[in-house]
Amino acid sequence: MCGITGIYHFDSNRPVSYKQLKKMTDIIRYRGPDDEGHYVEGSIGLGHRRLAIIDLNTGDQPMFNEDKSIALVYNGEIYNYVELREELISLGFSFSTNSDTEVIIKAYEAWGTDCQSKFNGMWAFALWDKRSNQLLLSRDRIGEKPLHYTMVDNSIIFGSEIKSLFEYGMPKIFRPELIEIYLVLNNIPAPHTFFKDIYKLMPGHFIVVKDGKMTDNTYWDLPEIDESNMNTNKDEVYEQFEYLFRDSVRIRMRSDVPFGAFLSGGLDSSSIVATMSDISKFPVHTFTIGFNDIDFDESNLAAMVASRYKTNHIEGEAISDEFNEVLNSLSFHYDEPFGDSSAIPTGVVSKLAANKVKMVLTGDGGDEVLSGYTSYQGVKFANKYQKFPMFVRNSIYSLINLIIPLIKGRYRYKLNRIKNVLYTSNLDFNERIVNKRATTDFKTIKKLTSQIKGIIPVEDFMSDFMAKCPYKDEFYKLMWFNFKFDLPNDFLVKVDRMSMAYSLETRLPFLDHRLIEYMVHVHKDVKMQGWERKSVLRNTGFCKGLPNDILHAPKKGFSIPLRNWFKDDSFRNTIGKARNLSSLLDEKMIDKILKENTEEIYDNGSFIWHLLILEKVLSK
Repeated sequence: MCGITGIYHFDSNRPVSYKQLKKMTDIIRYRGPDDEGHYVEGSIGLGHRRLAIIDLNTGDQPMFNEDKSIALVYNGEIYNYVELREELISLGFSFSTNSDTEVIIKAYEAWGTDCQSKFNGMWAFALWDKRSNQLLLSRDRIGEKPLHYTMVDNSIIFGSEIKSLFEYGMPKIFRPELIEIYLVLNNIPAPHTFFKDIYKLMPGHFIVVKDGKMTDNTYWDLPEIDESNMNTNKDEVYEQFEYLFRDSVRIRMRSDVPFGAFLSGGLDSSSIVATMSDISKFPVHTFTIGFNDIDFDESNLAAMVASRYKTNHIEGEAISDEFNEVLNSLSFHYDEPFGDSSAIPTGVVSKLAANKVKMVLTGDGGDEVLSGYTSYQGVKFANKYQKFPMFVRNSIYSLINLIIPLIKGRYRYKLNRIKNVLYTSNLDFNERIVNKRATTDFKTIKKLTSQIKGIIPVEDFMSDFMAKCPYKDEFYKLMWFNFKFDLPNDFLVKVDRMSMAYSLETRLPFLDHRLIEYMVHVHKDVKMQGWERKSVLRNTGFCKGLPNDILHAPKKGFSIPLRNWFKDDSFRNTIGKARNLSSLLDEKMIDKILKENTEEIYDNGSFIWHLLILEKVLSK
């Protein structure tokens, strides 16, 4: 796990500035505090910050082949490097290190750009091939590792994070037309960024730069499925899932440094800890974060799992007193607006773990692979609900509307959620996604952003995005959306930035591409039997060994009590002084959102957080 940067001038007579490259690399030092390296030759320059996990003594970068005609900088891990190394040796290649970095170089020499399909891992790498005068930029299948780039001044400039491009000299020109998309969907979706002419390389893609031209290519995508012929053999699915999952955990435990696991108390992370404990000869280090609000706290469940598997368990707490420090940290590390507030506890638990280990396994990706979100229950409910006569649906909705104004607080929040479920269940798929993702009333967001010229309506974005989906059934369409939008634009960004902020590597066993490709073909009624979430995982041997409280706990997610934090005067004053926001958004609507949260009319905590993050980015 590292940070990479690079400059490639298309004019071969224009030399790369070492000083400029070093500035780009130094700004992301926290991604790799163990070492640094730079390669500058003529019009090409590659920079690297190393977090040493594998082959501590001889894995330094940039790394070269024997005649130095190939140079590589790389961020990530190739988990099957041991097997690939043996295959390459059988083909006649020799190795001077034990690193997965050298495996990438030799694999490229053996198979060219097809080598990417051989890798089981997470990565973003830049490979310079001097013989063909060609630069290859590659990103892993799902998007665990980031890579940003810009084409400017007859050059391509790239880096793990946007701030490296700013260090090169790229101007910060905001794109306010993306603000509605951000406020509804939590993030700025790839390939876009919040800054003009700066882009994200898409997951499963690679760029080839040659002769002054750039081509963007796809080497992997979600498999095609026959929705009329999905896998319904439960016993086969349980057996194959358990085999693939266990092997995924096994190869992600390959490390030359101490490691552990994030343990939230949920089913996914608990299953990983159970599997690690079975494989490991030593007690597993586990880390969790608690809250002093019972609606959000799962630390007692994490403690049960830690006790069952005799882990070395460490628990911390996310508290509101750290709010301003966290807000400043997040705005620095994410560079652009990023509204997922679970970044806060992710940062806290990453800091906690980094004091003990250099690498952890996490449960991220489990909900996508297993179709485990409550939104899948929502799809099933909507399909049934729409069969009721309209007058029945309208009567239920009207009754809840009459009751809601009579109460406040926790029960009002719950009734508001029920009201939203009933409302969105009447909508088509795209509208349902948009309305469900909005963390305040959707009409309020429309009014809030109405004065921004040229704004891109989130409905238009969603329509264009979902037009690419090849699946027809709404259950499978949601699965596609989770993989293609939520993971690369939200959850993986969250984990990467917050873990790397504390020089901690995270590995995600659920996102082994073998698991993904297998589970995509599994029938929805096998994944969700009745209304039971994650039926496949629940029928594995390691999951059956978990405490009953874990198996029957309601899903909470890694969320925090923002609605309560933002009732405090100091927090309200912070958003009230947001001058940059007031120049773009309707001030009266901002005041309305704050008032509704304070008076316990709506839970607007997450949306206020989105506004605060946006203000921080605009004011930098």
